[in-house]
Amino acid sequence: EVQLVESGGGLVQAGGSLRLSCAASGFTFDDYAIGWFRQAPGKEREGVSCISSSDGSTYYADSVKGRFTISSDNAKNTVYLQMNSLKPEDTAVYYCAAQSPMSPIHVTYYSELWGYWGQGTQVTVSS
Repeated sequence: EVQLVESGGGLVQAGGSLRLSCAASGFTFDDYAIGWFRQAPGKEREGVSCISSSDGSTYYADSVKGRFTISSDNAKNTVYLQMNSLKPEDTAVYYCAAQSPMSPIHVTYYSELWGYWGQGTQVTVSS
């Protein structure tokens, strides 16, 4: 059974940092790309970042570029999202998802083939 479990969300002041984790199981981690998405109240879900576990290539939304860093620990089947310089507009439920990677990585990021999803973790940034 495929499982993606997010953790690390919480309440932080603007300018602060959080690190989200996405622990994966039930599939061959090295063969997949993991993406982070977020959905704020009343807004559509949007992509944040993704990483290919096979070659480490990454992609970021413009809104988080330079502030967020995605990384993968293949030994632990876990992907991390380090979020620095957080802003109130980063407040959302953050989800991780998995799919087979495509090249280049931005094709994976923009695809609608994310077939596996976690339950989400809440991130709240206070002003």
